Amino acid sequence: MSLVKAHLRPTILLAYPVVLSQLGHILVSVCDSVMVGQTGKLPLAAVSVGVSTTTVLMVLGLGISMGAVPRVAAANGRGDDDALGHLLVGTIWLNTLAGVLLAGLSQLLPLVMPHLGQAPEVVALATPWVRVVGLSLLPLMVFQGFREWAEGLGLTRQAMQLSIAGNVVNALLCYALIFGHFGAPAMGLMGAAWATLIARIGMAALMAQYVLRAERLRTKRPALVATWLRPRLAELRGQLALGLPIGVQMMFEVGAFAASALMMGWLGITTQAAHQIAINVASVTYMAATGIAAAATIRVGNLRGAGDLAGARQAGFAAYWLAFGFMGAMGLLLIMLRNFVPTFYNTDPVVVAQAASLLAIAAAFQVSDGLQVVGLGALRGLEDVKVPSVVALLAYWAIALPLGYFLAFKLHWGATGIWVGLLTGLSIVAVVLLQRFRHESAPGSTPPAARPPAEHFTDAEELLVLGQPAG
Repeated sequence: MSLVKAHLRPTILLAYPVVLSQLGHILVSVCDSVMVGQTGKLPLAAVSVGVSTTTVLMVLGLGISMGAVPRVAAANGRGDDDALGHLLVGTIWLNTLAGVLLAGLSQLLPLVMPHLGQAPEVVALATPWVRVVGLSLLPLMVFQGFREWAEGLGLTRQAMQLSIAGNVVNALLCYALIFGHFGAPAMGLMGAAWATLIARIGMAALMAQYVLRAERLRTKRPALVATWLRPRLAELRGQLALGLPIGVQMMFEVGAFAASALMMGWLGITTQAAHQIAINVASVTYMAATGIAAAATIRVGNLRGAGDLAGARQAGFAAYWLAFGFMGAMGLLLIMLRNFVPTFYNTDPVVVAQAASLLAIAAAFQVSDGLQVVGLGALRGLEDVKVPSVVALLAYWAIALPLGYFLAFKLHWGATGIWVGLLTGLSIVAVVLLQRFRHESAPGSTPPAARPPAEHFTDAEELLVLGQPAG
């Protein structure tokens, strides 16, 4: 345990900017839901359907982009600047192509929505929202490409700062465009969609400017324009081989939650609105846990690349302990505030009461949710991505959703039954991935890479990635 404690501080120093950056993604949705909720429960239900459908595509893209982090961290651990340059080119090309594809697919979602058993008035409101927010997947993927490459180097604060700035812009635009303030037209639900698109374009442009112009990164990025025009197919294949299983795993998980939202729609608009509030609140703590998971990926990947598998194992368990403490505290907080928080979204007493009951279950699965996402992050640092995808498929789609459906519609537990099913799936994934990491990080499981020369680590943040003192 004392060896694990030595990794807590550097993990926290890496994690907190990523936590704030990850919160930036979800706070866009929180802002949209809170402000749209003030206009009524019907628009809030429409946001629930819109978020459920577009988020499945978004997380597939986010997962693909995450394939860069362990490879960049390992190359940085080896001191291979040439590989870092080619990884940057490959990451941006792959993310841009994926963004174009995902944005195109998003425009087909409205063709599917009328067949999902949702109320016609909800689908009518959600359709234009989905079209606009779907377009924002392209700039989001460009932002992710530059962000994940920088975070693989341990440079996490820049993405954090841009995410905070992007959320401020998004909140101001939401306020202006939803309600018609500052001389803007009152667009209601659609104002939130346009605000998201504009904010994501700005974030992509600023993150690209940092990576391409920062002097500290000059030796790690390609110097020739020709290099950018001819990406190596090997890099694209390597990134996709890691990123696609991550994206599929995330899609299985988020897809299960999206399917649960659609099942909520079968129970009525009020229940669907309550579910949107509860899942939106729970997703805030989840995204914070993904920040700890990202730090685990960086540190485990870097230490593994440096040949220190024992250190990688300890860093992974340090992230586990951080997630356990944080998510446990968040669970207690949700219990205490479950009757108060929903009132920020909507004042309908029936909606608030149902949301409060769902938040009590959300409090119960906080620890499982945090441990499973950190397990995924630690395994990504070991470049172990395929088995977790299979685990997610079986736990969510073979157990959680069928169980939730049975409890909700056969035993008539309603919304509570669906959430109990999700809790069961999360708990199974958490236990299986913990055992997987214990096995894969055991001595002799993975051949360690050669340790880089000490003089390579000159940047304070890179030193912190390895758990060495920075000054």
